[in-house]
Amino acid sequence: MPLTSATFVVVAMLVAQTIVSMGTLTLPAIAPALARAFEVDASAIGYQISIVYAGAMASAALGGSVVQRIGAGRTTQTALAAIAAGMALGTSANIAALMIASLLLGLGYGLSNPAAAELLVRYTPASRRNLIFSLKQTGVPLGGMAAAMVAPGIASTFGWRAALLLVTALAIAMVVLLQFPRSRWDAPGDEPVPLSWAQVFGGISLIWREPSLRYLSLMALCFAAVQLCLMTFTVTLLVAESGYSLVRAGLVLSVVQFAGAIGRIAWGWAADRTRSSTAVLIALGAIMLAATLAVTRIDAGWSAASILFVFVAMGSTAIGWNGVFLAEVARLASTSHASTATGGALFFTFAGVLLGPSAFAAVYGRLQSYTGTFVVAAILAATGIGLAALSRAYRTPPRN
Repeated sequence: MPLTSATFVVVAMLVAQTIVSMGTLTLPAIAPALARAFEVDASAIGYQISIVYAGAMASAALGGSVVQRIGAGRTTQTALAAIAAGMALGTSANIAALMIASLLLGLGYGLSNPAAAELLVRYTPASRRNLIFSLKQTGVPLGGMAAAMVAPGIASTFGWRAALLLVTALAIAMVVLLQFPRSRWDAPGDEPVPLSWAQVFGGISLIWREPSLRYLSLMALCFAAVQLCLMTFTVTLLVAESGYSLVRAGLVLSVVQFAGAIGRIAWGWAADRTRSSTAVLIALGAIMLAATLAVTRIDAGWSAASILFVFVAMGSTAIGWNGVFLAEVARLASTSHASTATGGALFFTFAGVLLGPSAFAAVYGRLQSYTGTFVVAAILAATGIGLAALSRAYRTPPRN
């Protein structure tokens, strides 16, 4: 298979995204075990994940410039190396080290998408871009599913450090494997582009100048906050309020992540068929809103099947929107601005990820109820629907 074929590029970016996602979501998947090791409340994982995405915000803003300077292939390797370093450092039972590790995880996560966007726009057909971006973005729930299925069992059997070291090994292996196609993806004759302040903030400026991109990115801020509330607090909610074991709750989260992966493909297919990404985003936002409201009603009388149904519905939407969003950003920005616009849009996305879990943890501190606190996610979902409608109203033709 040619190293520059659409199939090879999509598969390579999917695997890389899966490992990066697994790195960022392994700690939430074993939050109760970490809470015991660090002698903190399990809800504190909301603050840890916020540090991750503070790093992601910073690297996403720089992502387009980094891709232009060192190439998309090398940027992907750099992202994976940061994940490996963060996971290794996280094995130290020290709060300060864990904070630095979380920042490294975020830096790696934020770099991965602008690099992938550059390669996907360059090597894949525009007519199938929603589906292709959605396929690549299934790496996020697949990584989360892997973390939810594997990490709790490893943590219970071998200790929580073993779960982190597994991700370290996977990330290092992928860095080595990507060395083969990197020379084809990153043209050796290209002159490195020097970094400047204008380039650093260019993606953010590009997003904010265009009303359709601005409202679309603000929608992503809201939807991303819902997504991370779901992925960060599902295990803890089920263990603390529904009587699930850590392993059983992890399995539920893995099913939710799988639903998100299927959702990404389905919503991407729907967007290509209808040729209306924003209409699809509004529709899935409505389902997301209904599911978050249902979570607030969960109590001891709910059956396991009912709980699973609600979380699967939430997962298929709150985890399923990203591919359609990124494809629409790339479409509106054009090929030459794809990595820059993606980095700028992800700055807002990661702002939502940064704010969502922290807001959830803060409200939980007042309510002392994980199910009740999901009203925060419901408010964010409703706001995101309105912003998607505004983006649709201001929609402009793609840039040339």
